[in-house]
Amino acid sequence: MLDYTLGNTLLKVENVSLSVDNGWGGKKQLIHDINFEEKDVIRPGMIQGQMIAFVGDSGRGKSTLFKVLCGLVPPTTGHVLIPGKNGEGKEVHEGDVGLVDQGYTLFRSETIFDALMFAAKKGKVPKKDRKDLVMKYMKDWKLEEAMDNYPCECSGGQRQRAAAIQQLLCSKHFIIMDEPFSGLSVRGVKNMKEIMELTCSYDELNTIIFSTHDLNLAVELADQVYVIGYPKDEKGQLIKSGTIISSYNSKALGLAWVPFSTDHLELVKKISDDIINS
Repeated sequence: MLDYTLGNTLLKVENVSLSVDNGWGGKKQLIHDINFEEKDVIRPGMIQGQMIAFVGDSGRGKSTLFKVLCGLVPPTTGHVLIPGKNGEGKEVHEGDVGLVDQGYTLFRSETIFDALMFAAKKGKVPKKDRKDLVMKYMKDWKLEEAMDNYPCECSGGQRQRAAAIQQLLCSKHFIIMDEPFSGLSVRGVKNMKEIMELTCSYDELNTIIFSTHDLNLAVELADQVYVIGYPKDEKGQLIKSGTIISSYNSKALGLAWVPFSTDHLELVKKISDDIINS
């Protein structure tokens, strides 16, 4: 069994739901009854950040949930709590949790370097430390050659990495990545995996939450996997509002932080069945 303990709560989601106007004077519920809690994962002699995967069929609410988790959209009901002063839970607000969406949003009129320097300022990095920190990230994330480029001059992978660093600088420890592997080449996928693992090694509290349709990658990388889908009512009919229908603790299963194996493939099969049935 893997040697680890759990520390303080880093993220707590309680009874979160979101409804929107349906255009006919009523409401459409997009997600409902979302509950989960993530704690600091402590491994002896290591800096171990958290990596959490959300998987599920398209349209089941993953991107919607991510917008709620990062404070872009307030939930209709429930709470999203992160550590505040003295370790007490505080309601998440925009800017507390970074979101890298599938558009890799960057300032069009600024070079990559300038955009990251502005993010460091926004994230209240001391002025004397900003350039060194930005340059460290750019070196670690293989972006040095693009530092003077504008977003339109960068590849999709470069824009994605720059957007991720931008959010990490602003939000300190939390970063949400919506489909970070979408559209990447084999080399790009390899680079992104290395970057995510590197990010978790920077700081004990760093927490990456990501979605993907590649179940192999989800199971390989994440120490916790949540499946978002439509639950069934008592008659076996799908309730068309997304929620967590199953979850898998890879740490407890002995699958986190170890080479991909047949045991991982068995978990992939279970998760695939969950998705198909929801």
